[in-house]
Amino acid sequence: MTTTQKYDGFTDDERDAMKQRAKELKTRARRGAKADTESDVLAKIAEMSESDRAIAERLHTVIKAAAPVLTPKLWYGMPAYARDGKVVCFFQSAAKFKTRFAMLGFSDEANLDDGTMWSTYFALTELDADNEARISALVKQAVS
Repeated sequence: MTTTQKYDGFTDDERDAMKQRAKELKTRARRGAKADTESDVLAKIAEMSESDRAIAERLHTVIKAAAPVLTPKLWYGMPAYARDGKVVCFFQSAAKFKTRFAMLGFSDEANLDDGTMWSTYFALTELDADNEARISALVKQAVS
C-alpha cells in the first residue's frame, strides 16, 4: 500500500516547542541558574488565549500557595514548576497543540506513586474551588 502523505518527523508545533526549549536553556545560561524566572512565566501566561490564560493564572496561584518550594520556570515554552532545577509539574495550554482542553502534567519527579499505576496528566477545562483543592492536594503530594 502506498501513501501520498509524507512523514516529516516532528510537527510544526513540536519543532516550535523544541526551539523554545533551546531558547530557555540559552537564556538560563546567560542569566545564571539563580535568575528570576517567574517574570518569564507570567509573561508567557499573559500571551495565552483568554481561556488558557484564566486557567494558567489561577493554576499559578494555586501551585505557588500549595508548594512554595517550587520555582516557576518556562519548560518547552509553557509554565512549569521545578524543585532543585527539575520540573515537578507543568501546564500545557490547549492552544499550543490545538487540543480541546488544557493539561496539568506531572513529571517523574512528582511523588504521586499509587501502586503500579497512577495519573500524571489531568485535563482542565476550567478551575472551580473543587478542582483547585484537588490540584493543591496533588501538588503537595508531588513535593512530599
